[in-house]
Amino acid sequence: MEFLKDTNIDFLGKKKTAFIISGVLILLSIVAFIIHGGPIYNIDFKGGQVIELGFKENVDVAEVRSIVEGIGIADAEIQSFGSDDVVLIRMPESAEIEGVENASEEVLKKLQDKYGENNVELRRQEMIGPKVSGELRRQALWATLIAMLGILIYVWIRFQFRFGVAAVIALLNDVIITLGIFTLLGREFSLPVVAALLTIVGYSINDTIVISDRIRENIKILYREKFENLVNRSLNQTISRTIITSVVVLMVLLCIFFFGGQVIHDFSLALIIGTIIGTYSSIYVVSPIVVAWEAASPKKVGGRR
Repeated sequence: MEFLKDTNIDFLGKKKTAFIISGVLILLSIVAFIIHGGPIYNIDFKGGQVIELGFKENVDVAEVRSIVEGIGIADAEIQSFGSDDVVLIRMPESAEIEGVENASEEVLKKLQDKYGENNVELRRQEMIGPKVSGELRRQALWATLIAMLGILIYVWIRFQFRFGVAAVIALLNDVIITLGIFTLLGREFSLPVVAALLTIVGYSINDTIVISDRIRENIKILYREKFENLVNRSLNQTISRTIITSVVVLMVLLCIFFFGGQVIHDFSLALIIGTIIGTYSSIYVVSPIVVAWEAASPKKVGGRR
């Protein structure tokens, strides 16, 4: 299916503008990190309390959230856990209620006052300390770095080292900008957001591989053509597929964002931002880097010198 046929868009003619846009977004992201002292970590990465409550009947999570916020804990994460009669509440380490020594006990008391003492049961209470949260941060970082290393090796073997390096640079661009926008918006960095970032990495590299594969095919057929023109042609030949895929993915993500509930807002928002940035980077970051590398160090690829 092709909505755009025989296009002749000069993508690489705008590469300087694209690099400026990427540079500005990365700079803004770095400024946001400096102002906030890095990403805004949630309970998973900075520690806090977790309580699991069982109710005799199904409860409305929004109502529970309103009660918790009403006693002065505005940044707690509240969600159904397995079924609508079990609620999981995550409170940051800084959660304090004036005149109350234990915030979790006060939350339980207020909910028992609302739903009845015998209708609310404390099933689990845990503390996430600095050691555990620090370990989670390291694991999240290693997961991202290992994913990128694996992608570099895969693309290097399948195409060329320069394609692999360009792909990894584009992925770093995607991750840094997504985290930067999250920080600018005041959103917290959590384990679901880590999952979203790894999903973005997979999505972005898929689009990059499709374009790189078309470039490789055209090198064998159009080996006499100037390399920049050849890459431009490859981008035009895959632009319809790129747009269709991105639009369909965004439609699903927007539905999740607007109708999926507050619990997965950050997860879906990260995917929306990453999909847009990833689509942009596969066209305006990977290809210009490969073209610039070829111009600086021409190399035989397929049937071309």
